[in-house]
Amino acid sequence: MNDSRVAVVTGSARGIGLAVSRRLLQDGWVVAGCDLLEAELEERASELGQDFHPYAVDVGDPDSVSGACEAIEAELGVPTGLVNNAGITRDGLLVRMDPADWEAVLRVNLTGSFLMTRALARGMMRARSGSIVYVSSVVALTGSAGQANYSSSKAGLLGLTRTLARELGSRNIRVNAIAPGFIETDMTKDLPEEVRAGYAARIALGRMGQPGDAAALVAFLLSDGACYISGAVIPLDGGLTT
Repeated sequence: MNDSRVAVVTGSARGIGLAVSRRLLQDGWVVAGCDLLEAELEERASELGQDFHPYAVDVGDPDSVSGACEAIEAELGVPTGLVNNAGITRDGLLVRMDPADWEAVLRVNLTGSFLMTRALARGMMRARSGSIVYVSSVVALTGSAGQANYSSSKAGLLGLTRTLARELGSRNIRVNAIAPGFIETDMTKDLPEEVRAGYAARIALGRMGQPGDAAALVAFLLSDGACYISGAVIPLDGGLTT
């Protein structure tokens, strides 16, 4: 069992989750990286060093979540940081959306965050210490045509954030959400250049964000510097929603 602070990061094999894991390791955390992409997760472990511990988890499956979280607590100690970042998209206009695509996105993005939080909250409550961050999205604030499932799942995280900030605050557990805008990840890298330029034109800073921008904000929210911030939803969108 490790005496260092332990943080759990879901969706840690790629994109924002990987950037968050790197930043937390730099800040001295021991990171339990959770992802369904087991092979990629093992590759990340070989790159990131001995303080990154990979756990193959299907966040939408209660048994997978409980098994992984029990193993994390037994092997690393009680996590006092949790970053619920795992997410998927299955885009389509409402009238054409297959109910299976609706269910899949809600299962990972919203139910997965609920299951991970429920599994780890008791340990934080016993420790009387914790910081939980939900990675929502700017579309939770604005909506997005063709993403009824995704925007609904990300908006649900905002309700979860505010509710749990009230439920867990008396145990010194803070709960916050970030709402990234257009971030350069695997979800956006294949967009045509004219589409990317159109997105950038809508952003006050005139450019898309980087995963490291999200990682810096998450690291701050997990730090003692954010000890009086809870129940907040912080846009990370370069001024898109101003």
